[in-house]
Amino acid sequence: MSLLQQCTCASSKSKESPTSVPYSRKHTNTSENYQKDGLSQGSPEDHRIHSTMTSAGNFAPDTKHYELYTVIGRGCNDAAGIILTKHMPSGKHIAVKKTNLESCDMDFSILQNEVILCRQLQNEKILPILTTFIHNHELWTVMPLMAYGSCKDLIHAYFTNGLPEQASSYILRDTLLALEYLHSKGIIHRSVRASHILVAASGNVCLSGLRDAHSMIQRGQKLRIVHDYPKHCVRSLQWLSPEILEQNLTGYDCLSDIYSVGITACELANGYAPFTDMPVTQMLLEKVNGTKPVLADSTTIAELVGHDSGIDSEATNSREITDLANARKFSNHFHNFVELCLEKSLETRPNASTLLGHSFFKHLKKRTSEMLPSLLHPLSPLTDISKIPKAEGEDIDDMAEEINNMSVDEGWEF
Repeated sequence: MSLLQQCTCASSKSKESPTSVPYSRKHTNTSENYQKDGLSQGSPEDHRIHSTMTSAGNFAPDTKHYELYTVIGRGCNDAAGIILTKHMPSGKHIAVKKTNLESCDMDFSILQNEVILCRQLQNEKILPILTTFIHNHELWTVMPLMAYGSCKDLIHAYFTNGLPEQASSYILRDTLLALEYLHSKGIIHRSVRASHILVAASGNVCLSGLRDAHSMIQRGQKLRIVHDYPKHCVRSLQWLSPEILEQNLTGYDCLSDIYSVGITACELANGYAPFTDMPVTQMLLEKVNGTKPVLADSTTIAELVGHDSGIDSEATNSREITDLANARKFSNHFHNFVELCLEKSLETRPNASTLLGHSFFKHLKKRTSEMLPSLLHPLSPLTDISKIPKAEGEDIDDMAEEINNMSVDEGWEF
């Protein structure tokens, strides 16, 4: 059985919303309730969700303020397109996620709860929403442009064999800072993976993908454990912790996100996520039995090609992976960090605050990630859109078809 495998399967669906108090709301189709939650029905042509103001300028809920260029990704289980956009009043380059509410298979309350949650969070490591509004049955979500895209983009664009260790350390540190903030508010992310970790041109790293987030605070009190199963987790199963997948009375807490960090660390360093092409039942057994994926290098290759944990030649190019692993060596600090994150027992799995003090991050002298862009060379951020043709008229409508034709590995993914 392979430690280098991932699964693709259908998920169990919960009857409950993926979010709960304090940031979820009960909604009815009345103007009064929409106003209470920061929503405005407006006219039939332009329903609006009132926005927050930022220091960068007023991102008004008006389509005339946004000049659309090209599709750079997709989200909401492929029902939405992320479009490179110019904010006309400020001249800034941003990203707009357009979700067709008529074709989207998600309840509107799920999308609405994500907006409400993001507007309540104030942290530089959490991707903010600048404004949201509804126009012609489409939900427009305006966000900052993360010019390097997601970490998944980085892997597929250039670092097919994995990111440099130092680059991974900056990214993982900032991810832990985001989780430390979320966990302090009793929020479990439940979808930590490379495609939800975005990198700005400055090197700042932001965590996105809060649609599956769940609050441990109910009726004003923080629960010790929760049992809610993520409703839209088909693409996150490889990263989910054993305690979430088991769905038993033991439940889970914020430490489940730490396990996902360990899987993401392997994804960043190896260039692929663990459990690739593994059947769902086998993946579940591996996790429940405490099998720990590892960083593939010269110190672990013997383990990876062993009898019970060998590389599946039908699922991967075993010779290529073996040669690559033998040619590199990750630090003992990195190996230990991953091992701690992937502890099956919640009693021995450390929290985000503890991991931020790990020796793996000791060499990072600065709190910011200013050094990250230099570590991503020769890749350059998407900052100059002057040569990209803008979409006009029917071209904007044709973007829906362009989104549907995108491959799984292209662009931002939310």
